[in-house]
Amino acid sequence: MRVAYSVEEVEVPKGVSVAIEKTGPFDYLVKVKGPLGEVVKEFRNTPVVMNLQDGRIVLEVFNARKRDYSIIGTYKGILKNMFLGVTKGWRYKLKVIYTHFPMLVKVQGNQLIIENFLGRKSKIVLEIPKGVKVEVKGKEDLIVEGIDRELVSRFAAAIQAATELHGDERPSPHGREGGLGVVDGIYVVGHEHIKN
Repeated sequence: MRVAYSVEEVEVPKGVSVAIEKTGPFDYLVKVKGPLGEVVKEFRNTPVVMNLQDGRIVLEVFNARKRDYSIIGTYKGILKNMFLGVTKGWRYKLKVIYTHFPMLVKVQGNQLIIENFLGRKSKIVLEIPKGVKVEVKGKEDLIVEGIDRELVSRFAAAIQAATELHGDERPSPHGREGGLGVVDGIYVVGHEHIKN
């Protein structure tokens, strides 16, 4: 089934400037600038037509299939996250949890280093992306901040994935089957805006 025409509009907040550049027949470069900085996103091979009209971003699809039509909602969400990023920012909170071996988490330059995970001698080293700020608070709290939600959330997820155990690596406690297994790791526990 095809939708002949559909349109959605996203209001540009006060204090935010938007530039939309068409870089190819189906490619757009969107720059959003606000009080906290600038976020740039590239939309490639898109069936959606993007225009800036009277302080609104207009998203249109013509003769679209269901998949193409649903992309409008995704783009609308991405644009709103960009606006929130440059006005309020994004903060993800993580918790360091260990039972037997105390984990040491520290920031050195542009790297996040996790030591003594499950008593291992090898370190887990993650490169902190440009535009992302990481702060270690005490022994158990980790804060990941930035204005690009995609970048911040992806890095927070990468930290959690780096300490995730799978299959045989996840033994049951005290040799019992069916238990929780090893709970050691770094977990995302919530997110909020930097500015309210």
